[in-house]
Amino acid sequence: MPKLTVIYWKAEKFYLGKILEHPEIMTQGETLEELFYNIKDAYFLMFFDDVPEHYEVQEISL
Repeated sequence: MPKLTVIYWKAEKFYLGKILEHPEIMTQGETLEELFYNIKDAYFLMFFDDVPEHYEVQEISL
């Protein structure tokens, strides 16, 4: 699994965060632990939403 860089800050009641490499992925949590759990969940939902349970992965060069 790729490493992700999370930018986060404390708002009034929640921690807010987004993934640096994918700024469209943003979420919140009452604790940092919850924020990081939620951001991983949002990442997987975005990238694996329409992917079947059994899939293959291969790296390719550009």
